[in-house]
Amino acid sequence: MGLIRTLRDSEPFRDLPDEAISELERVAETRNFPPLVHIFNQHDSPTGYLYLIKEGLVEIVALTPGGVEMVVDYRKEGGFFGGTPIFTHEPYTAGARTVKATECYLIPQDALVEMAEQYPRIREYFTRVILSRVRNLYSEMVDDHARAALTQMDAYPFKKRLSEIMTTPVQTCTPEESIREVARRMIQYDIGAMIVSEADRPVAGIITKHDLVEKVLARDGLNCDQVSAAEVMTPHPHRMAPDAYMYEATAFMLRHKIEHMPVIDGGEVVGMVTLRNLMRFRSQKSMLLVGSVREAQTVEELVAARAGMVEVAKALMGEARSHFETMEILSYIHHCIMQRAFDLVLAQMKEEGATPPDIKFCLIIMGSGGRKEMLLGPDQDNGIIYEDFPDALQPEVDAFFVPLCERLVDTFERIGYPRCNGKVMADNPMWRGRLSDWKERISGWIDVPEPKRVMYSTIFLDFMPLVGDPTLCQDLREILHRAIRRKPIFLYYLLENELNNKVPVGLLGRFVTEKSGPHKGELSLKQAGSVFIVDCVRMFLLERGLDATTTVERLDALVKLNVFNQETADHLKAALEAFTFLRLRQEIALIDQGQPPSHYLDPYALGKNEQDLLREAFRAAGKLQDSTKRHFGRGAR
Repeated sequence: MGLIRTLRDSEPFRDLPDEAISELERVAETRNFPPLVHIFNQHDSPTGYLYLIKEGLVEIVALTPGGVEMVVDYRKEGGFFGGTPIFTHEPYTAGARTVKATECYLIPQDALVEMAEQYPRIREYFTRVILSRVRNLYSEMVDDHARAALTQMDAYPFKKRLSEIMTTPVQTCTPEESIREVARRMIQYDIGAMIVSEADRPVAGIITKHDLVEKVLARDGLNCDQVSAAEVMTPHPHRMAPDAYMYEATAFMLRHKIEHMPVIDGGEVVGMVTLRNLMRFRSQKSMLLVGSVREAQTVEELVAARAGMVEVAKALMGEARSHFETMEILSYIHHCIMQRAFDLVLAQMKEEGATPPDIKFCLIIMGSGGRKEMLLGPDQDNGIIYEDFPDALQPEVDAFFVPLCERLVDTFERIGYPRCNGKVMADNPMWRGRLSDWKERISGWIDVPEPKRVMYSTIFLDFMPLVGDPTLCQDLREILHRAIRRKPIFLYYLLENELNNKVPVGLLGRFVTEKSGPHKGELSLKQAGSVFIVDCVRMFLLERGLDATTTVERLDALVKLNVFNQETADHLKAALEAFTFLRLRQEIALIDQGQPPSHYLDPYALGKNEQDLLREAFRAAGKLQDSTKRHFGRGAR
């Protein structure tokens, strides 16, 4: 990728005139960096350059308050880094480390500063900071919490990525190479696996020591000089990207019963991970919840894993990390537990003689689970999609799936997932059906948007596959989008449902708490705060017929469409992260006291800074609610 093309595709350069772009190309230089080296470290003095990646991969790394280095972002071909000090002249706020051999364009700081005199938007871009007070307050709060964290549980697998622990470089052989030579090289380099590579297929296959034993030594009459690597290799090996987390790789490799896995970036082999190396970092309280859940043989084991999630949450709360990542990690574990519970229930039914009908189905999870935004106290929101089978098959389908769903909901409850108060669960016939049944159901919600139907739809709108054929989930999503395109005023009715609630902050900044009931003197961080951001952002996304899973991903998609500007999106992310931080901390405290987790808290029990944080987060949610009302209210007139 040439420098001019890179600049043309990047902010803040894309709108500069040709002569300005050409001048930057004239003064720039290129430099090559080998893999796994720090180009600069956090707190280093500025090098005097802006770095644009011509080819390669770079990690942005930062130190937690405890002094642990963690990867916070990646920069790929066409991306730039090192821009923070260009106009501030302050030390780097994070380090930059190559994952593989990387070539960069280096644009001198002086040239950028001089050009910014004529084109101020360059300076504005690089000196832009998130001015939102909620972001500053939130950052201070997380730092304070991290420094005060008492837990010492090892969360290494949840914060380290494969790029940080993989073996590199990777040894390769050609498909034609003899298996004897492959074995000799594996002994020479003391490795347990070798990648089989050719020009148009960098990862044609993999040969492991197990392959050598099973496919060569265990067979009589084979000539190791005549048997080729292509005859012994396992083709199309499983693989992962370098930015995958260790916990994901461990769970994946255990599930697929593999011991070696190549790490691939852009079709290129950049490293190798082994299950043995990953398991060295497996702690009793953390990786057990990811790796061993898949091996659980009883519901009791899943009950224990579910209860142990609070320890993982404590460890993650003790780090200066994004709490959006924390939600994804917790959601991942919840999903793993539910998937394994389904396996156990299904196996039990088969042992009792029940035979599944020969149809495609998909168990879906909805609500926070469908957005990967679960914390410690989620209830059940699930359903079943079937393919469109003939009516004559309905008795057979019901004979199997009705008791399956009843047992599944009971098992989820036993594990620690309470039943949904609104009965949004697969044991309710309303939340099972063929694609055609779901189409009719959705049309009913949209054509006759009664309050209860609108309430159901807000839960349903965030759904994702949990077990079964995910293509049914994709088909259902397309049915939903077509229905909304047919009657977009439905989005206004969704809004009306939201307007029944207001953010709990009065004109003088006083918190508005519950006046009576079990939560007297408290307010809900969920129903009075984060739900406004989640629901309003979803409405803008649905209006455009787009799909994105998490609220953060949805905000990023809306920024690309110029629905929100970057500052607004950052403000909302900060508010949502503040709600998540305070809510998760409250849930942990309640569990430690032997109480069930709750999204209610007494705002006046917080310190002054925390109260300020909460007020600013509520105000951000309120502003979004007002903007959403103005936007979708126009469509109703």
